[in-house]
Amino acid sequence: MSEKPWAGRFTQPTDKFVEEFTASIDFDKRMYRYDIQGSIAHARMLAKQQIIAAAEAETIIGGLEGILADIEAGNFEFKVSLEDIHMNIEARLIERIGPVGGKLHTARSRNDQVATDVRLYLRDELKEILGYLDSLQESLLGQAEANLAVIMPGYTHLQTAQPVLFAHHMLAYYEMVKRDAGRMADVLKRLNVLPLGAGALAGTTFPIDREFVAEQLGFDGVTRNSLDSVSDRDFALEFCSGAAILMMHLSRLSEELILWSSADFNFIELTDAFCTGSSIMPQKKNPDVPELVRGKTGRVYGNLMSLLTLMKSLPLAYNKDMQEDKEPLFDTIDTVKGSLKIFADMIAQMKVRAENMRVAAARGFSTATDVADYVVRKGIPFRNAHEIVGKTVRYCIENNKDIPELSLEEFKQFSEAIEADIYDYVTLEASVNARRATGGTAREAVEREIKRARDERKK
Repeated sequence: MSEKPWAGRFTQPTDKFVEEFTASIDFDKRMYRYDIQGSIAHARMLAKQQIIAAAEAETIIGGLEGILADIEAGNFEFKVSLEDIHMNIEARLIERIGPVGGKLHTARSRNDQVATDVRLYLRDELKEILGYLDSLQESLLGQAEANLAVIMPGYTHLQTAQPVLFAHHMLAYYEMVKRDAGRMADVLKRLNVLPLGAGALAGTTFPIDREFVAEQLGFDGVTRNSLDSVSDRDFALEFCSGAAILMMHLSRLSEELILWSSADFNFIELTDAFCTGSSIMPQKKNPDVPELVRGKTGRVYGNLMSLLTLMKSLPLAYNKDMQEDKEPLFDTIDTVKGSLKIFADMIAQMKVRAENMRVAAARGFSTATDVADYVVRKGIPFRNAHEIVGKTVRYCIENNKDIPELSLEEFKQFSEAIEADIYDYVTLEASVNARRATGGTAREAVEREIKRARDERKK
């Protein structure tokens, strides 16, 4: 029998370069475990349905288990001439147990086989990614709990806006990562259906039991249309889309860590384990990890665009173009896992410079909005209050003063409504703790959110 399983209708061998160009074994061999797992379940189903003899199925399963052991021991030669992981394993199986190995491919195609393998592979990777997301949430929550009293400047347009608790800032990223985990869990739900049994595109004439195979492989059910089964890559697109959003969140946090660790901010210090030095400047401690994660975000975006472009004009059902789905998917998985793992550890070990944050929060008239709110409570419309405080800030700039430093007489030149109790509203603590509504930065509100997060994580 020819080494090529499809060579029967061909009279010429494949051109050597074409063989190398069309092969996928160099990258799809990472799915070997799932290919064998799916094949074992398929063999059991064939025997159950009396499509092959029970003894034949046992021989096939024993051969597949031996091949798995060989691969994991490094005793397996992957051949480009056999194109992909499916045919490499099948050829070795026939070589190992004889012609009965050729019965394994009864009632299936490489089209539904690869769709099954990729789902099995991504399912396990998603579970690992969800574990890393959980670790990052724990790191963010831990920093929030450890720094509940720390006040920092909150920014809009990267200009000092209002003081906030550092814990509140960490919880903002906690919420982002929580949504990322929700998206990944949704992908996991939708991908967990079995396409095996769809055949090449139209199903099979054999009396197979797809539900049995789904149960064997831990799928929640089976796909409902054979054409869609072999041509669907929505689950990969959903994952890459969720991964792009996740990496965007990590990139935003990376940007802040890079700024905060600079000498100009000096809000935090990343431990030496996550930084590198300069080859020429001995004083440098560079935040290379967040910089690299920020850079890798573009790589994940590119992978998503590659997959969308790949799928955008493919007719039903399977097309060879779809072989190009794996490299961007695999690269995205590797990039996300690495980024999350390193981020969880880096955030957990990050040192917070509380005093520097407080000094910065006191600059830039961060309590100006509190003065406006105070004047509004005295019965003045907000738009008028806004103008009053704007003039107050201009006066402070011209006289090199901050708002809490103004005397009552200076305040009154802008509004007679201002009384001595103004000083109860313009301290950093008063500003922060006045924002007690759900989702606000007041300590009591932040403590409630930390408790809520802790309670959710116990479930």
